[in-house]
Amino acid sequence: MVRGGWEGHAPVEATDLFVPFLEKQGFEVHRADSPAPYADSAFMAGVDLIVQCLTMGTIAPDELTGLEAAIRAGTGMAGWHGGIADSFRNSSGYLHLIGGQFACHPGKDPDEGDASAQDHNFVPYTVNMAPGASTHPITAGIADFDLVTEQYWVLTDDYVDVLATTTQQVRPWDPWHREVTSPAIWTRRWGNGRIFVTTPGHSLDVLRNDSVRTVIERGMSWASR
Repeated sequence: MVRGGWEGHAPVEATDLFVPFLEKQGFEVHRADSPAPYADSAFMAGVDLIVQCLTMGTIAPDELTGLEAAIRAGTGMAGWHGGIADSFRNSSGYLHLIGGQFACHPGKDPDEGDASAQDHNFVPYTVNMAPGASTHPITAGIADFDLVTEQYWVLTDDYVDVLATTTQQVRPWDPWHREVTSPAIWTRRWGNGRIFVTTPGHSLDVLRNDSVRTVIERGMSWASR
């Protein structure tokens, strides 16, 4: 587990939620507060799964090289929200590896309440299952579900395998002119490795949502070597 970066995502508490599940599955869990272990090729060769919750921050060239090599060789990677989709903004190589980058989370009407408050970005939205999600081991049996939290607009490519989406509406104060649909849950194959990303997960209450938690637990299992 690599955790850190912006404290607003409670990286320690958030990752700790999933330690009991992982240990029950037989994992030995190591914890790091930076991406430094990625540069240790001997250590990474024995890692079956990386769970990353590190928002923003930076990654050194040797750390990125080590991360990419480990995944290519079969190490899995999993994460949620900004801990994986808004990590290492300085690195185009990391973006290429993950396949999607947070762009924004459009909030409420700027004239409504305190626009600087964190909950001003909490909006009601639906996570819509994609065609094929019903038969995928991560999302089988999970129906569309509703949340009130940050809704991620992500920039991505067509090498992601999308399991669920979310659609930004056009509201009177928005500058865009048509609805925009972004992946909300996706996977990506990289060499012999698997990558799993879900964008819901801003806060502990969202991570405790039955659908979100189930998707993350299954996503970690699916991604693992």
